[in-house]
Amino acid sequence: MIELIANSTDNILNNHTIKLLDEEQQQINDWLDLVAKQQDKRAFSQLFTFFAPRIRSHGLKKFRQEAQAMELVQETMMLVWRKACQFNADKGKASTWIYTIMRNYSFDMLRKVQSNKEDLISEDLWPMLDVEEDTDEQDHLQSRHLLSYINTLPTLQKQVVEGIYIEDKTQQELADELSVPVGTIKSRLRLAMIKLRDMMEDKS
Repeated sequence: MIELIANSTDNILNNHTIKLLDEEQQQINDWLDLVAKQQDKRAFSQLFTFFAPRIRSHGLKKFRQEAQAMELVQETMMLVWRKACQFNADKGKASTWIYTIMRNYSFDMLRKVQSNKEDLISEDLWPMLDVEEDTDEQDHLQSRHLLSYINTLPTLQKQVVEGIYIEDKTQQELADELSVPVGTIKSRLRLAMIKLRDMMEDKS
């Protein structure tokens, strides 16, 4: 008897929880519908209040920086405001749609961060390969060291570095030439740049 009562209580609680979740999802759908059809700022404020802490939490896990987490919040919610009219309730929940926007933008941010890292490494290393005749002996020495380090790279990485930075090919041109995706070129280049930087730092 006690077990039956306990099971019955659990079922009631579960049903109540499901009902609350359904009501919450319906409320989110309604807010988004108001934003889409009427550019309702009050409804958008409700969406922002609900999702901002959740998006910020996701951003902190991804980037471990408050500024980037808040950028993710602001940009995601700005896209929600601009694209609300594209949401179709027949294809899914509003919350799922908003989290998809968040994930897509976070991927863009991660790609940008990685690209910036590669650019910074490039800015540190590749001016050494462009040494004018009237520069001092130390610059020429660093340039020779860098070229010798390139020769120690794994063949596939060396091939990419030489193609892009010595032969002045674009990543797309090199990808076409080697019959590999551009992403593969980027990956090989990133690994090569990190190794070269480490070798230059060890030398200094």
